[in-house]
Amino acid sequence: MLHFEPKELTVPKLHQILLGGIAPRPIALVSTISDDGINNLTPFSFFNVFGANPPIIAFSPSRRGRDGSFKDSYNNIVATKECVVQAVTYSIVEQVSLASTEYASEIDEFTKTGLTPIDSDLVKPKRVKESPFQMECVLKDMMSYGSGGASANIAICEVIKIHCAEDIFKDGVIQPKLIDLVARMSADYYCRANGDSIFIVEKPNQKKGIGYDNLPDCIKLSDIYSANNIGRFANIESIPDEKDVVYFVNEMKLKSIPEFEISEEAFQRYQQTNQYEKMFKLALHYLDSNHPKKKLFIEHTAKCALEKGDSIFAWKVALTPSYT
Repeated sequence: MLHFEPKELTVPKLHQILLGGIAPRPIALVSTISDDGINNLTPFSFFNVFGANPPIIAFSPSRRGRDGSFKDSYNNIVATKECVVQAVTYSIVEQVSLASTEYASEIDEFTKTGLTPIDSDLVKPKRVKESPFQMECVLKDMMSYGSGGASANIAICEVIKIHCAEDIFKDGVIQPKLIDLVARMSADYYCRANGDSIFIVEKPNQKKGIGYDNLPDCIKLSDIYSANNIGRFANIESIPDEKDVVYFVNEMKLKSIPEFEISEEAFQRYQQTNQYEKMFKLALHYLDSNHPKKKLFIEHTAKCALEKGDSIFAWKVALTPSYT
């Protein structure tokens, strides 16, 4: 491990390390308006939501790194107490990046980026038409920490109206693959929240998992299961009992596979294509024959089932050697 104390680092180096380790960060595309009526549009990746009753979000229009001066977004929101915060999607990320350019205060970033300003309903700043998720906000508090370059200012805002594109919803839930958000990493790196980068982790607060301490040694001491696999095993509410496992094994044995398919090569082929039921049938054959790799076949099968979201199947597979 490398060890750093912030007071011993230059501000740019500390900033670089923080942005690399605290990521990916959602991006707020914030529109404000000056007292003179000039639109401003700037992205902030120090941003998140902090409550729903009332709906509170916050972002950081921090001081400029080079001289500690305030940016236009800060000045505008402090003066008008209003802003609109938009989600940033993959389809507009290059235009949003352009909005981070430090244009002069009299320049309208909507004009520079080509993004389309549309009227808000309750506040004066414009909304960005191209964003599928827009929040009209009022400033509740501006918290400031430090007066030097890159010092934090935290704009705490209440959301007073939300505008959502209808086509990003499915069954009443905004779908990651439909909204297609992007997030900020370090340096020039971004992350797209779509495709294989999206996965499901079942929320433990919907049930009470047994926990790591109640896992049997055949799972805890395995060299095959990853830390994530162990976590998913521990998120079950009750461990299948011997009767359930024996019945499961007998049912699977009835679904025999052809003799010519019984080989380690076939097991590896099934594993590559995530066919964990076929993997288990082969694992059962080797379990009965005392094959030297029988334990590995069982554990790889359970691991595959876990990673495909079939935790009950995985548990019964993992317990098979104990009950048969």
